[in-house]
Amino acid sequence: MDIPCPACASDNAYPDGALLICPDCGHEWNPDAAPAAAADTDEASVRDANGNVLADGDSVTVVKDLKVKGSSLVVKGGTKVKNIRLVDGADGHNIACKIDGIGAMNLKSEFVKKA
Repeated sequence: MDIPCPACASDNAYPDGALLICPDCGHEWNPDAAPAAAADTDEASVRDANGNVLADGDSVTVVKDLKVKGSSLVVKGGTKVKNIRLVDGADGHNIACKIDGIGAMNLKSEFVKKA
């Protein structure tokens, strides 16, 4: 088929009745239906450790102890971080924030949960 899978972009999709099925990831979709707006925002959205979508200004809680690179400081699990900013950071650090007692730093969204 000429239609790539919307979930994994594989070109191996095959028809099964009115649906197309991707053998690589198992995704099934109707090629005649309008693409869902949620599917477009899923790839661009930042999600926490539980899969909740994060936005600028949210408050999050750190889920595990994190060593601060270049110092002996540790961000303890359970630390609440207010007013986060989503950034397109290097190495997956997609949250910019300020933590009391530590200062400005970047976090990976996989180590926080929405508060």
